[in-house]
Amino acid sequence: MLNHISIGVVSLPRSKAFYDATLSALGYRCLSEDDSALGYGVKAIEFWVLRAEKPVPDESTSGLHICFTAATRECVDRFHAAGLSLGGHDNGKAGLRPDYGSNYYASFLKEPDGYRIEAYCSAGA
Repeated sequence: MLNHISIGVVSLPRSKAFYDATLSALGYRCLSEDDSALGYGVKAIEFWVLRAEKPVPDESTSGLHICFTAATRECVDRFHAAGLSLGGHDNGKAGLRPDYGSNYYASFLKEPDGYRIEAYCSAGA
């Protein structure tokens, strides 16, 4: 359904360090970079990070949430650890979420600009 999604951030260098670390734990990499944007994906860009004067405010009731696919549970764990080490805030430690599904393993972060992000794996242990 979706081809890509974009978010706006205050500092591209800070966001590059954060997303390079968290997304590389999931097998994604920065495929495009200039003074105004970063583009992440595997073969094609699916996630854009744009320099913005007024990013979406950190509003927990907005419903805005971005979930990235992880190949393994270990990738989910590495995503969470990397995010915490680079200015992210814990929004749900890595673990099974039986309320979401019998094999739903995920971790949740608030990244430095306040976006709620998740890494999810459906593979078994």
